[in-house]
This record gives sequence, C-alpha cells and structure tokens, in this order.
Amino acid sequence: MTHPSPAEQAFSLAAPVRLWEDGFARDPYPYYAALRAQGPIGWAELAPGVPAYVVTDRRAALDMLHDTEAFSHDSRPWEATVPDDSPVLGMMRWRPNLLFADGDAHIRYRTSLIDAFDLVEPHDLRDRVHKAVHLLVSRFGPHGEADLVGEFTRPLMALIFNSLFGLPDSASERLDAAIGKMIEGGAQAAQGEAEYAGYVLELIAAKIEQRGEDLASRLLDHPAELTHEEVTWQVFLTLGAGHEPTANLVANALSRILGNPAYYSTLTSGARPVTDAVLEVLHHETPLANYGIHYARTPLAFHGTWIRAAVPVVISYGALAHTAEQERGADRHHGDASHLSWSAGPHACPVRQQALLIATEAIERLTQWLPDLEPVLPRERLTWRPGPFHRSLTALPVRFSPRSPDQPGGRP
Repeated sequence: MTHPSPAEQAFSLAAPVRLWEDGFARDPYPYYAALRAQGPIGWAELAPGVPAYVVTDRRAALDMLHDTEAFSHDSRPWEATVPDDSPVLGMMRWRPNLLFADGDAHIRYRTSLIDAFDLVEPHDLRDRVHKAVHLLVSRFGPHGEADLVGEFTRPLMALIFNSLFGLPDSASERLDAAIGKMIEGGAQAAQGEAEYAGYVLELIAAKIEQRGEDLASRLLDHPAELTHEEVTWQVFLTLGAGHEPTANLVANALSRILGNPAYYSTLTSGARPVTDAVLEVLHHETPLANYGIHYARTPLAFHGTWIRAAVPVVISYGALAHTAEQERGADRHHGDASHLSWSAGPHACPVRQQALLIATEAIERLTQWLPDLEPVLPRERLTWRPGPFHRSLTALPVRFSPRSPDQPGGRP
C-alpha cells in the first residue's frame, strides 16, 4: 500500500477552511481561494469538528467523478465517526437511493428514476410550471412588490414537485419549510430532516393505498421492483434535489438579471434567450456549490494529496465555477456547457433537462407577467443563507407595476 509523503502528512495537519462560518455565506470566494492555495484538493470543515477534503481543480474533479474503483458514495463508514447530532447528517446520511449507491444498485435506482421522469411529457411539465407561476403571481402581483425567494422561487418549486409526486398544492408549504431547515445544516437541521422524512413517508403511504399518475406511483410499479423502503428514499432524494437547487438556480439567475438592466431588457424583449441567464448561473454561481461527496475505499494518494478512508471528499462546484469565471472572463460562448454543475460520470444528474426546462420556463413566465421588475437592493447588499452545501439567497426584494389576473393582458 502507498504511504503518505512528509508533505502529504503536513497537509493533513493544516488548519481547515471553515465552510460553516457566516462569512462563507456572505462571500465564499476568499474561502475558495484559501482552498485552492493548498493545491488541487484542500482541507476544510463542513461543520465544527467535521473535516473534509475539498476538490477545487477541474481535472481532479473529473478524475474522481469517473473513478468508481477507488472511490465510493457509501457514507456509512464516515457516519460511524461523527456524533448523531451533527448538523450535516441530514444531507450526508446513507440511504438506499442512487446518490449513496455504487455499482449495480446505483444502476437499478438510476434507471427507475429516469424511466419515471421520461413519462413526464415536456408540455405537461411546462403546464405545471405555468399554473404554479400563475397561482403565485396572482397572490403578490396586485401589491407591486414581492420577495422573489420567499414568495416565488421556493414556493414555486414546492408546488411543482409536490404536483409531480402526487400531493395537493396545500402540502407544498410543508415541503418547502422542511427542506429549507435541513439543507442549511444549522441548529434546525435535525428537525428539518425529521419533518421532511415525515412528509415523504405520508406521501408513500398514500400512494401505496391508491396509485395515481405521478412519479411516486411509477416508482412503486417500476419493473425494477423497488421495495417500499427503496421507493421512499428515492423520493426523499429526488424531491430535495429537485426543489432546493432548482429554486436557488432561479433565484440566483433572477438576481443577476435584475442587477443588470441592459441584460434584463435583452431577455424581456426576446433578443436573448433566458437559457443564457440560467447557464451564467451554472457557470459562475452554481446553486449546489459543494457536494458530489465521495469516500476513498482505502487510503490513497490522489493528485498530490493523501486521502484517508472514511473522510468525505467534496467536489466544490462553486470553486470550480469561480476559477472558470476568472480564467475565461467574458470570452465564454453562449451555450457553453463546460461547467460541472450537473456533475459528471455515472452520478451525473439524471434529470438535468427537466430541471433546465423548469428554471427557464419559470423565469420567462414571471418576466412576461411582470416585465418591469426592479430590485429594491443592489446585488452586493443581498444576503445569503448559511450552510456549506449551497449558494442560496435569503431574499430577493423587488418592485414592479401592480398586475392582477383579471386585468386585460394581465396573464401571458
């Protein structure tokens, strides 16, 4: 077995970059710079006393994402090393679903999920987005002001994914609140995880009792014959992975658009597609900033760093995006798909097209409804939610000319 060099041993004693600090939420880029200064792989903390390796180099990230022999997604050896009340357990705890599985189990889970989503026609998904946008804008449109995070992006995703999985709109607020608590990784993380698990368990119980035209029912009836427990954890993953990053993707895109009036006018006039704005976020301010968690099966040297087993190795999509922005500047071509926000390799996002459709349709529909959206605060004064995993605004206050659904031309 290869043994660590003196330099690699010294690296393991370096002071970790603390991704749980409030300062990281406010401005993550100095933290990414500190990680990159350590080399392709930095040493960090995801929570107090929870260390992790963080990959900030594109080549190292791609090598890891494609290496299924040396690295695993099974977090159970790591779980044995952390206290039961660790605030990041909700996002990292092993469950029998495609995120934490390897090999044949991963293929089985992934195939069932892709097959279920393939039955959702694009026109049906657009209709769901349009109906949800109409419902939400009908609520705040007459007021002439709104918080596009609390009143639009987060409740929008709760409505859409709640609908896709077969529950009524009335259950969506509960979904939104539980996921928000869990992903922040703070004092309310355990409560959020419990509330979210309760939501999913009730959903699966309802679908076991009576099937419907929804994703949960399709997973229950899939030829892969997933157990009820496996379906529960597939839904647990997919609802969270669909809701939170997509809500943040839309909010981050809107904040960048509205902070640049010239850019905004090209979108609302149709001169430039909304997809460009969404791709800008995926390249430069990706919503799921630090995740793609791996574990070395045995201790090994990787890109000049000694990686211990049972210690998380996190892909920093946020650091990769920031590095790419510095290197390419304004020279990147529109539509360039070189970012890694969808991950890569066997665990690449299986429903990226659906997520992109939801995000672009949501922004297009909102800006058709309210073409004169104006930010209340400059972008540098916006605040960000704490947590090591995401890049997520706490609020995006805007003002606009009041509109209501019964006005002529009030609905696109």
